[in-house]
Amino acid sequence: MKHRTALAIPVLVGAALVAHVLVPTPGPADGTPSGPPPTAARASPSAPALLSEPAPSTTTTTTPEQAVRLALDGLGAHRGRYALAVEDLTSGRSAAYGSPTSSTETFTSASIVKVDILAALLLRAQDRGDQLSSAQRQLASDMIRASDNDAAQKLWGEIGGRQGLDAANARLGLSSAHAGQKVPWGLTRTTARDQISLLKAVFTQESPLNATSRSYLRTLMGTVSEGQNWGVGAAGAPGTTPVLKNGWLPDGTTHLWSVNSVGIVEREGHSLLVVVLTDGQPTQEAGITLVEHVAAAAVEALVRTP
Repeated sequence: MKHRTALAIPVLVGAALVAHVLVPTPGPADGTPSGPPPTAARASPSAPALLSEPAPSTTTTTTPEQAVRLALDGLGAHRGRYALAVEDLTSGRSAAYGSPTSSTETFTSASIVKVDILAALLLRAQDRGDQLSSAQRQLASDMIRASDNDAAQKLWGEIGGRQGLDAANARLGLSSAHAGQKVPWGLTRTTARDQISLLKAVFTQESPLNATSRSYLRTLMGTVSEGQNWGVGAAGAPGTTPVLKNGWLPDGTTHLWSVNSVGIVEREGHSLLVVVLTDGQPTQEAGITLVEHVAAAAVEALVRTP
């Protein structure tokens, strides 16, 4: 797949979108109270003259959730469904969005679960006071950088399969949406919010992963193979290196695609964790386009929220 350049998607806030935000109705432009003017009267020592007081000003503050919702609603119609979560590590602002439902709906993980598998493997090594072997490091590199499924299957076995992943996720802060899934690793289910929790464990100090493990994961996600560097990196500043992991999987029955992307981007001095999960996409390419448009619009809206 050809290299994709970052997209700059402007925030669309038009008249058609105002209905999504409750805006207080301001008073008259000149600040005078409504209703008929008071009747003129002689000044009286016991009754002070009536003075016209300006109406109190009304200020509408757009929250991060509102700004992101307006931006994503402005993208228009799309096939299938998607969920987004974004967290600005610089400002502390965050937002989540689901279309047509909520950001807590579950989606097939596909290959983004490979980040979770490697995090679980690194936790096991830390607990034992060991480092990954050279063979494990090669498998990890193939799994993250080239999204190699055979490598993922071998490391899935080394972490103890589903039970090992569940145990690691409990420490990494992921919810029960991941627990007890008796399916192959690629068919595990996840949510946008849980993927943000996983990214925080990978990219922040609020993590059971030590600095060495986090640095190793970031290095692999920042050196994905050519043709796999599409996705949430489209929301980053032009010229910045994508730090991400993507997943894509056709449904064997409907032949519709799940296309997911998770990672960290740099934009206008901000570091942001970004997750976009999709399903019901007519083609892989359509899913990639949706992921990139959603990520770029959401990040643009969030960094410009006062």
